[in-house]
Amino acid sequence: MAFKWNRRTFMGSVAAAAAWTAGGRSATASAWPGDAAPKLTGLGETGNVYDELGVTTVINGQGTMTVLGGSLPRPEVEAVMALAGKHFVSIPELEAAAGKKIGEMLKLPEGYAAAVTSGAAGAMQSGLAGILTGDNEQYIRQLPDLTGLKSEVIIQKSHRNPFDHQLRGTGAKLIEVETLEDVRAAINSKTAMFHFSNFANGDGKIKVEEWLKLAKQANIPAMIDAAADTPPVSHLWDYANMGYDLITFSGGKAMRGPQCAGLLLGKKDLVGYALLNNSPYEDTLGRGQKVGKEEIVGMVKAVELYLQEDHEALNAEWQKRLDTIASQVTKIAGVTTTNLVPGIANHVPSMQITWDAARVKLTPRELSETLRKSKPSIVVERNSKGIEMTSFMLQPGEAEILAERLTQLLRAHSA
Repeated sequence: MAFKWNRRTFMGSVAAAAAWTAGGRSATASAWPGDAAPKLTGLGETGNVYDELGVTTVINGQGTMTVLGGSLPRPEVEAVMALAGKHFVSIPELEAAAGKKIGEMLKLPEGYAAAVTSGAAGAMQSGLAGILTGDNEQYIRQLPDLTGLKSEVIIQKSHRNPFDHQLRGTGAKLIEVETLEDVRAAINSKTAMFHFSNFANGDGKIKVEEWLKLAKQANIPAMIDAAADTPPVSHLWDYANMGYDLITFSGGKAMRGPQCAGLLLGKKDLVGYALLNNSPYEDTLGRGQKVGKEEIVGMVKAVELYLQEDHEALNAEWQKRLDTIASQVTKIAGVTTTNLVPGIANHVPSMQITWDAARVKLTPRELSETLRKSKPSIVVERNSKGIEMTSFMLQPGEAEILAERLTQLLRAHSA
C-alpha cells in the first residue's frame, strides 16, 4: 500500500500505531529471548573500548565540541536509552509523544510544539525544509529542487558560518544583509525565511529582537539557531516566548543528552511539516538524519534532568575546577590566569592562561599541541595570547591531572 506524505496521513499513522500497540503485543514483553545483560567478550571485555581499538581518550578542556563527541550522557539517560532499545515502536507515534512531553516540561507558549531531531543541524535543515514544502507530498519529494517554491533565506553577513550548510542543503539561496535597508530591499516573493545565528548576536548590526520584528512585519517565518545556548536553562523557552517561529538546540552539549539528538521547537504546523521531511519517511531530504527510538527517549530524559538541575551549584563546581588549575600554574613566575564567561553560546565558567614570553619560552601552539599528544590527550583552545579552557566537560580528578601537566610543561620551559 503506497504511503501518503501529508500531515493528515502522518497523524493517521500515529493513531494506527497506537491502536496496534493497544490491541497487539504487550508493551512489557521482552523483545528478544536471551537479551539480558550478557557478559562481554571480545570488544568491551576490558571495560575500555577505546584502548581496545587503539584510540586515545581525551581530557576535554575545550567544551562540547562535536569533533570530541559532544558531552558525556548522564547515567540516567543511558539507562532509559537501554530500556527504549528493548521494544519496537512506531517512530511517528514516539516522536509525537516525546514532543508533547518536552513541550509540557518547557511550558512552551500556546500553539508551539517540540520534536527530537538529529542534532541542532538536523533541526535547522528539517525546519527550513518544512517551511519550504508544507505538507505537500510533491514538494517534499522534490527537495532540494525548489521549482515552484520559495527559494531564499535572509541572513546577516556576520551570521554566516559553517552550520548554514544545513540551510543550503535544502537548495535555498542565502541572501546576505547588513542593515535595515538591506533587509527591506532583500524581501521579495521568493523569501521563505529569516535566519538568525544566536551566538553571533553581538556581531551583527541587527539584534535578536529587532530581527524577529522585521520578520513579523514581513509575515515571514524566523528561525533562530541556539544550538549551544544552554546554559542558562531559560533559553529553552526564551526564544519561543519571544515569538521565534522555529528554534534549534543541540541535545548533546550542556543538556548531556544523546550526542546525535537535538531539539526543534516552534509553531505546531511548522514542526509538523519538519517531521514530514525527516526520517523515518522515505524519499525525503532528511531520511539520512535518522533519530532512533533510543535517542528520542534519551532526549526526553535529558530535558527532564536538565530542568531539575541545580545550575548555581554546577557553576560553582566548574569554577572550583578552574581555581584548582589556576592555583598551580600561577606558582610559575610570569604565568597569569583570567576568569571569563562567554556571552551566549557555552555560557559557562572559562579561563584564559597567559605567560610572559621572556620568562616562559613556549608558544601557545607548542603548548596546546604537546598537551594534545599526551596520553590521555588533553585538548584546550589556543589563541595568540595563550590558551583558554572550560571545565564543565572535565570528569572528577581531571582538573588535577590538567593542572599537573600544565605546570610541568610551563615550568620545563621557564627561563
